[in-house]
Amino acid sequence: MKVRQTLAASLLITSLALAGNWNVDTVNAKINFSVKGPFGTVHGNFSGLKATIRFSENDLPGSSVSASIEAKTVSTGIGLRNRDLRKKEVWLNTDKYPLITFHSRKIEKAGTGYKALGDLTIKGTTRPVEISFTFNAKGDTGLFKGQFNVKREDYHVGNEGGSVGSIVTIMLEVPVKK
Repeated sequence: MKVRQTLAASLLITSLALAGNWNVDTVNAKINFSVKGPFGTVHGNFSGLKATIRFSENDLPGSSVSASIEAKTVSTGIGLRNRDLRKKEVWLNTDKYPLITFHSRKIEKAGTGYKALGDLTIKGTTRPVEISFTFNAKGDTGLFKGQFNVKREDYHVGNEGGSVGSIVTIMLEVPVKK
């Protein structure tokens, strides 16, 4: 019995070592978005990423991502638009819905990169998403780069149609270190 417990503990420790913990460089992390509309493309970003990342190319089943950003950090470079996005119920209503979150369910190999399959929650609505990403490591540092699209109406952001496009493209650059 004791041999079994020792073996199980060794396997657990090995598994935890394989799926490395990465600490996000929050200051340099970039969460950008763009949405096309009839009057051009609107670009913006969010800041203050908080994330728990366990990732190892050699242990994808043991890898996971849990991340959040404060919705009130949305910035498009135009003060009036930012205020509307933050305050109006039809947009992000950040007083009522302060966080945007993502929790992976599975990470798997995809071509020359990876994909994180998980749940994205915006304005209290959770939908499955697939985030394609790459990871480049250099010693104890690394960079995750990813991109995915969401249909804003799926999260009750804005009205259907109108002067804002339906598809929001989100681009991520997340520097990390051990």
